[in-house]
Amino acid sequence: MKIIHCCLANFYIDGYGYQENILPKLHKADGHDVFIIASTESYINSTELGYVKARKYLNEDGILVLRVPYKRILSDFITRKFRAYKGVYGILERERPDVILFHDTCAWELLTAVKYKKNNSHVKLYVDSHTDANNSATNFFSKNILHRIFYRAIARRACKHIDKILYISVETRDFLKRIYGIPEKNLEFYPLGGQILGSEEYIQKRQKIRTRLNLSSDNILMMHSGKMDKLKRTVDLLSAFSMVRSKKLRLVILGSFSEDVRPIAEPMVMADSRVTYEGWKSAEELTEYLCAADIYVQPGSQSATLQNAICCNCAIVIFPHRSHEPYLKNNGCFVKTVDDMANFFNRIADQPLLLGQMINNSAKIAADILDYRKLASRIYH
Repeated sequence: MKIIHCCLANFYIDGYGYQENILPKLHKADGHDVFIIASTESYINSTELGYVKARKYLNEDGILVLRVPYKRILSDFITRKFRAYKGVYGILERERPDVILFHDTCAWELLTAVKYKKNNSHVKLYVDSHTDANNSATNFFSKNILHRIFYRAIARRACKHIDKILYISVETRDFLKRIYGIPEKNLEFYPLGGQILGSEEYIQKRQKIRTRLNLSSDNILMMHSGKMDKLKRTVDLLSAFSMVRSKKLRLVILGSFSEDVRPIAEPMVMADSRVTYEGWKSAEELTEYLCAADIYVQPGSQSATLQNAICCNCAIVIFPHRSHEPYLKNNGCFVKTVDDMANFFNRIADQPLLLGQMINNSAKIAADILDYRKLASRIYH
């Protein structure tokens, strides 16, 4: 089966652990012919979004990627919001896909995928959506011009020709219904997932990192990661951790501090010997650290690392965003304040058996709804 992933409404970043990287990899592993059409938007030096040259190449998984240039519309700003590209219909005609997965709805080029499906009725067209009120439509122009008028018109016109629109969270579903006017019957929950490792591989990765961090079997390792700006609430986490005196607890932090957070966070890390800052890690290394961890702490803004953490058997400590609700089922707790975090950390230090129960419950949630192998197969079953 030929499967084309269209990453034209969003960025595509080589070597990362985003859904756009993982699903094509798993589709190829299942024996399908996979092709990626991507925009030129990517990460520059692993630090900020930027633009690369249009070109064709094999990615790290041996999948052919074609980065296509924009059609210029008046100015660079409008061009990058309009998201029309040169030659996409011709590419689809040449590649003749059986399935198209168009990543997100916010692109003129979605209508090109619809046109191809209309002319090839056997083709399955799926669209996933990551857009919600937290990451989009945050100012007047974005909300009322881009989303309520332009992207809404595209989504409404395309909707009846799409086999299913897949939303990653409750908040995304609400956005699709409220801003774009998509009927509930056209929508299906399709969460960001994670990789579930075999027990031998999990233990090997866990022991590797715990040995590197000089941890004993009694140590409880908590992990926090990401691009740590104020919304991530890393400073609040460090404050809560400093309130807990147990020597059993350890905290490892991966990622990069924003410039406004760094002067506060770095001295707090240095002041506590139980805290280790490991810097930025690749997706593969991140998985190793998640396997080593017992608890993943995400007290602020949302991140797909949460689902990966659950798939690596971590208990979770998370802010009560509505989109987090499906992932908390007796496997951790919601926290709003510094005291909430400190109270949970003290409880876990005093009741390690409770932590074991939470870890088991995370494994069950992962198997039920987050296994990327199951999610990948839904595209062609």
